[in-house]
Amino acid sequence: MTARPRRACTRTFCGRVTGREPRVEKDLSPRTQRIGLLGGTFDPPHQAHVALAHLALTHLGLDAVWWIPAGRPWQKLAAEGRTPTDASHRRAMVALAIQGEPRFVLDDRELRRQGPSYTVDSIRELRAEHPGVEWTLIIGQDQLSRFDTWRDWPQLLQWVTLAVAGRAGSAPQAPAALGGHPLRMQELPLPEMPVSSTLLRQAVARGEDISPLAGSAVARYIAQHHLYQSAGTEPAPD
Repeated sequence: MTARPRRACTRTFCGRVTGREPRVEKDLSPRTQRIGLLGGTFDPPHQAHVALAHLALTHLGLDAVWWIPAGRPWQKLAAEGRTPTDASHRRAMVALAIQGEPRFVLDDRELRRQGPSYTVDSIRELRAEHPGVEWTLIIGQDQLSRFDTWRDWPQLLQWVTLAVAGRAGSAPQAPAALGGHPLRMQELPLPEMPVSSTLLRQAVARGEDISPLAGSAVARYIAQHHLYQSAGTEPAPD
Protein backbone atom coordinates (compact mmCIF):
# COMPACT_ATOMS: atom_id res chain seq x y z
CA MET A 1 0.00 0.00 0.00
CA THR A 2 1.31 3.36 -0.91
CA ALA A 3 1.64 5.67 2.06
CA ARG A 4 -0.52 8.75 1.91
CA PRO A 5 1.49 11.93 1.57
CA ARG A 6 1.80 13.79 4.83
CA ARG A 7 0.20 17.21 4.86
CA ALA A 8 2.23 20.20 5.83
CA CYS A 9 1.95 20.70 9.53
CA THR A 10 0.76 23.97 10.91
CA ARG A 11 0.37 24.62 14.61
CA THR A 12 -3.40 24.75 14.51
CA PHE A 13 -3.81 21.92 11.99
CA CYS A 14 -1.52 19.50 13.85
CA GLY A 15 -3.20 20.25 17.14
CA ARG A 16 -6.60 19.50 15.63
CA VAL A 17 -5.55 16.24 13.90
CA THR A 18 -3.78 14.71 16.85
CA GLY A 19 -6.47 15.65 19.30
CA ARG A 20 -4.08 17.85 21.26
CA GLU A 21 -5.21 21.32 22.29
CA PRO A 22 -3.80 23.74 19.72
CA ARG A 23 -1.40 26.32 21.03
CA VAL A 24 -2.92 29.76 20.70
CA GLU A 25 -0.70 32.85 20.68
CA LYS A 26 -2.92 35.31 22.49
CA ASP A 27 -3.34 37.02 25.81
CA LEU A 28 -5.96 35.11 27.80
CA SER A 29 -6.68 38.30 29.81
CA PRO A 30 -7.76 40.92 27.24
CA ARG A 31 -6.48 44.40 27.93
CA THR A 32 -9.07 46.88 29.12
CA GLN A 33 -9.98 49.35 26.41
CA ARG A 34 -9.13 52.93 27.32
CA ILE A 35 -11.20 55.69 25.73
CA GLY A 36 -10.84 59.44 26.10
CA LEU A 37 -13.84 61.76 26.10
CA LEU A 38 -13.46 65.27 24.70
CA GLY A 39 -16.52 67.40 25.28
CA GLY A 40 -17.24 70.98 24.31
CA THR A 41 -19.52 73.24 22.38
CA PHE A 42 -17.23 73.03 19.32
CA ASP A 43 -18.72 76.22 17.93
CA PRO A 44 -16.65 75.85 15.79
CA PRO A 45 -14.05 73.09 16.39
CA HIS A 46 -10.48 74.19 15.71
CA GLN A 47 -6.90 72.97 15.50
CA ALA A 48 -6.26 73.25 19.25
CA HIS A 49 -9.11 70.77 19.83
CA VAL A 50 -7.57 68.41 17.28
CA ALA A 51 -4.08 68.81 18.75
CA LEU A 52 -5.38 68.07 22.24
CA ALA A 53 -7.16 64.92 21.07
CA HIS A 54 -4.03 63.69 19.25
CA LEU A 55 -1.90 64.41 22.30
CA ALA A 56 -4.26 62.42 24.51
CA LEU A 57 -4.03 59.45 22.15
CA THR A 58 -0.26 59.37 22.08
CA HIS A 59 0.69 60.65 25.54
CA LEU A 60 -1.82 58.54 27.44
CA GLY A 61 -1.86 55.54 25.13
CA LEU A 62 -5.60 55.70 24.57
CA ASP A 63 -7.36 53.42 22.12
CA ALA A 64 -9.70 56.18 20.91
CA VAL A 65 -10.98 59.66 21.64
CA TRP A 66 -14.72 60.23 21.45
CA TRP A 67 -15.81 63.78 20.68
CA ILE A 68 -19.05 64.75 22.44
CA PRO A 69 -20.53 68.09 21.31
CA ALA A 70 -22.63 69.65 24.06
CA GLY A 71 -26.30 70.17 23.35
CA ARG A 72 -27.13 72.97 25.81
CA PRO A 73 -24.03 73.68 27.92
CA TRP A 74 -25.69 75.32 30.92
CA GLN A 75 -22.55 76.98 32.34
CA LYS A 76 -21.54 78.50 29.02
CA LEU A 77 -25.06 79.75 28.37
CA ALA A 78 -25.10 81.42 31.77
CA ALA A 79 -21.67 83.01 31.27
CA GLU A 80 -22.06 84.22 27.71
CA GLY A 81 -25.78 84.67 27.22
CA ARG A 82 -25.57 83.30 23.68
CA THR A 83 -27.28 80.32 22.12
CA PRO A 84 -24.91 77.82 20.46
CA THR A 85 -25.07 77.34 16.71
CA ASP A 86 -27.63 74.77 15.60
CA ALA A 87 -26.74 71.21 16.58
CA SER A 88 -26.78 69.97 12.97
CA HIS A 89 -24.03 72.43 12.02
CA ARG A 90 -21.85 71.67 15.02
CA ARG A 91 -22.23 67.93 14.44
CA ALA A 92 -21.22 68.35 10.80
CA MET A 93 -18.21 70.53 11.66
CA VAL A 94 -16.90 68.04 14.23
CA ALA A 95 -17.28 65.24 11.68
CA LEU A 96 -15.17 67.27 9.24
CA ALA A 97 -12.57 68.16 11.87
CA ILE A 98 -11.94 64.51 12.84
CA GLN A 99 -12.10 62.90 9.41
CA GLY A 100 -9.04 60.88 8.47
CA GLU A 101 -8.29 59.69 12.03
CA PRO A 102 -10.07 56.37 12.64
CA ARG A 103 -9.42 56.60 16.39
CA PHE A 104 -11.56 59.75 16.59
CA VAL A 105 -15.27 59.04 17.08
CA LEU A 106 -18.19 61.47 17.03
CA ASP A 107 -20.77 60.77 19.74
CA ASP A 108 -23.80 63.06 19.39
CA ARG A 109 -25.80 61.84 22.39
CA GLU A 110 -25.86 65.28 24.03
CA LEU A 111 -27.10 66.93 20.84
CA ARG A 112 -30.02 64.49 20.80
CA ARG A 113 -30.79 64.84 24.50
CA GLN A 114 -33.45 67.29 25.68
CA GLY A 115 -32.58 69.88 28.32
CA PRO A 116 -29.20 71.02 29.67
CA SER A 117 -26.07 68.97 28.94
CA TYR A 118 -24.50 67.37 32.01
CA THR A 119 -21.32 65.34 31.64
CA VAL A 120 -22.33 63.01 34.45
CA ASP A 121 -25.41 61.90 32.47
CA SER A 122 -23.28 61.00 29.45
CA ILE A 123 -20.74 59.09 31.54
CA ARG A 124 -23.54 57.17 33.27
CA GLU A 125 -24.94 56.14 29.88
CA LEU A 126 -21.54 55.20 28.49
CA ARG A 127 -20.70 53.04 31.49
CA ALA A 128 -23.96 51.15 31.04
CA GLU A 129 -23.48 50.73 27.29
CA HIS A 130 -19.80 49.74 27.45
CA PRO A 131 -19.07 47.95 30.73
CA GLY A 132 -15.41 47.39 31.41
CA VAL A 133 -14.12 50.37 29.43
CA GLU A 134 -11.77 52.72 31.27
CA TRP A 135 -12.88 56.31 30.64
CA THR A 136 -10.61 59.36 30.61
CA LEU A 137 -12.17 62.82 30.63
CA ILE A 138 -10.06 65.32 28.69
CA ILE A 139 -10.34 68.88 29.99
CA GLY A 140 -8.35 72.10 30.29
CA GLN A 141 -7.07 73.87 33.39
CA ASP A 142 -9.92 76.38 33.19
CA GLN A 143 -12.46 73.56 33.38
CA LEU A 144 -10.55 71.89 36.21
CA SER A 145 -10.52 75.11 38.22
CA ARG A 146 -14.33 75.12 38.34
CA PHE A 147 -14.83 71.36 38.39
CA ASP A 148 -16.54 71.57 41.77
CA THR A 149 -19.41 73.44 40.06
CA TRP A 150 -20.17 70.50 37.74
CA ARG A 151 -23.25 68.45 38.49
CA ASP A 152 -22.47 65.39 40.68
CA TRP A 153 -18.75 66.01 40.39
CA PRO A 154 -17.84 63.59 43.25
CA GLN A 155 -19.52 60.81 41.25
CA LEU A 156 -17.61 61.83 38.15
CA LEU A 157 -14.30 61.57 40.01
CA GLN A 158 -15.15 57.95 40.86
CA TRP A 159 -15.93 57.08 37.26
CA VAL A 160 -13.19 58.76 35.21
CA THR A 161 -9.55 59.66 35.11
CA LEU A 162 -9.00 63.35 34.43
CA ALA A 163 -6.53 64.27 31.69
CA VAL A 164 -5.79 67.96 32.07
CA ALA A 165 -4.07 70.28 29.61
CA GLY A 166 -2.36 72.78 31.89
CA ARG A 167 -1.43 76.33 31.03
CA ALA A 168 1.94 76.80 29.35
CA GLY A 169 4.79 76.36 31.82
CA SER A 170 2.66 75.21 34.76
CA ALA A 171 1.28 71.88 35.91
CA PRO A 172 -2.49 71.46 36.36
CA GLN A 173 -3.74 72.50 39.78
CA ALA A 174 -6.93 71.03 41.22
CA PRO A 175 -9.12 73.45 43.19
CA ALA A 176 -9.08 73.12 46.97
CA ALA A 177 -12.78 72.21 46.88
CA LEU A 178 -11.85 68.79 45.47
CA GLY A 179 -9.73 67.99 48.50
CA GLY A 180 -10.65 64.80 50.33
CA HIS A 181 -12.06 63.16 47.23
CA PRO A 182 -10.15 60.44 45.34
CA LEU A 183 -8.66 62.10 42.27
CA ARG A 184 -6.96 60.36 39.36
CA MET A 185 -5.35 63.03 37.22
CA GLN A 186 -2.83 63.01 34.40
CA GLU A 187 -1.20 65.99 32.73
CA LEU A 188 -1.34 66.68 29.00
CA PRO A 189 1.62 68.92 28.05
CA LEU A 190 -0.12 70.81 25.26
CA PRO A 191 1.88 73.76 23.88
CA GLU A 192 0.09 77.08 24.08
CA MET A 193 -1.99 77.68 20.96
CA PRO A 194 -3.47 81.17 20.38
CA VAL A 195 -6.83 79.99 19.06
CA SER A 196 -10.34 79.68 20.48
CA SER A 197 -13.82 79.27 19.08
CA THR A 198 -14.64 82.83 20.12
CA LEU A 199 -11.67 84.25 18.21
CA LEU A 200 -12.64 82.21 15.16
CA ARG A 201 -16.21 83.48 15.21
CA GLN A 202 -14.93 87.03 15.45
CA ALA A 203 -12.46 86.44 12.62
CA VAL A 204 -15.22 85.09 10.36
CA ALA A 205 -17.36 88.15 11.12
CA ARG A 206 -14.43 90.32 9.97
CA GLY A 207 -14.16 88.37 6.74
CA GLU A 208 -10.79 86.79 7.55
CA ASP A 209 -9.54 83.41 6.35
CA ILE A 210 -9.68 80.95 9.26
CA SER A 211 -8.41 77.90 7.36
CA PRO A 212 -5.04 77.78 9.18
CA LEU A 213 -6.78 77.66 12.56
CA ALA A 214 -9.94 75.70 11.83
CA GLY A 215 -8.77 73.46 9.01
CA SER A 216 -9.79 73.85 5.39
CA ALA A 217 -12.81 71.52 5.60
CA VAL A 218 -14.35 73.29 8.59
CA ALA A 219 -13.58 76.73 7.16
CA ARG A 220 -15.21 75.77 3.86
CA TYR A 221 -18.31 74.49 5.67
CA ILE A 222 -18.62 77.73 7.63
CA ALA A 223 -18.39 79.77 4.42
CA GLN A 224 -20.87 77.58 2.55
CA HIS A 225 -23.47 77.86 5.32
CA HIS A 226 -22.81 81.54 6.12
CA LEU A 227 -22.14 80.86 9.80
CA TYR A 228 -20.81 83.44 12.25
CA GLN A 229 -21.45 86.40 9.99
CA SER A 230 -21.98 88.52 13.13
CA ALA A 231 -19.86 87.70 16.14
CA GLY A 232 -21.80 89.79 18.65
CA THR A 233 -20.55 90.28 22.19
CA GLU A 234 -18.76 87.20 23.48
CA PRO A 235 -16.76 87.82 26.63
CA ALA A 236 -15.21 84.42 27.30
CA PRO A 237 -13.00 82.36 24.92
CA ASP A 238 -13.91 78.69 24.57
